Amino acid sequence: MPNVPTPHNGAKDGEIAKTVLMPGDPLRAKYIAEKYLKNAVCFNTVRNMLGFTGTYQGRPVSVMGGGMGMPSVGIYTYELFNFYGVDNIIRVGSAGGIADGVHVKDVVAAVGACTDSNYAAQYRLPGTFAPTADYGLLSRAVENAKKLGISAKVGNVLSSDAFYSDQEDALKLWRKMGVLAVEMEAAALYMNAARAGKHALCLLTISDCPFTGESLSAAERETGFTQMMELALSLA
Repeated sequence: MPNVPTPHNGAKDGEIAKTVLMPGDPLRAKYIAEKYLKNAVCFNTVRNMLGFTGTYQGRPVSVMGGGMGMPSVGIYTYELFNFYGVDNIIRVGSAGGIADGVHVKDVVAAVGACTDSNYAAQYRLPGTFAPTADYGLLSRAVENAKKLGISAKVGNVLSSDAFYSDQEDALKLWRKMGVLAVEMEAAALYMNAARAGKHALCLLTISDCPFTGESLSAAERETGFTQMMELALSLA
């Protein structure tokens, strides 16, 4: 493949599988590799953004951290799609639940990603692009969730550039539009996949609910998302 290794990824050609699970936290990538993958080999340590390739139920799977925010995940997913020949990226992340009826530990499948980011400006489109999940991955996720006994909520999420927003009522306004949860990466992932002609899905576990004060600890966020991880692996 051209341009590999890259300044951000030390993997050589052929060391990354066609399907990549991508948590934001590289330590969560390490946890997934150690818990679920057989014969996992680390292919990247650049910037401590750990990446591993192994097998799951006999199928090659990679898992790699993507960092926080759209600029970070935008770099890693662009290189995976365009330089390493990856076909499918499934984000497995945490999110804040903002809709009524969404609680901590709930699993959300993001059919679309609203955003306050200017990421799409690079494409110079004559309008507003709607970042959406790959339907094939999404429909399989919904069916597999039923088989696994996971009650997955499907709907729009918000990919925000700001974790600490100066606009105090921002999340209330997005909630009025039926948005289920807020995170920081899905929109860039979906746009990169669309531009590359590849496939992407964002699966999220609710780690906190800003309006109710529910919250998981940092340790629970790193290792407590078992249902989401197993659902993502079922798609590989």
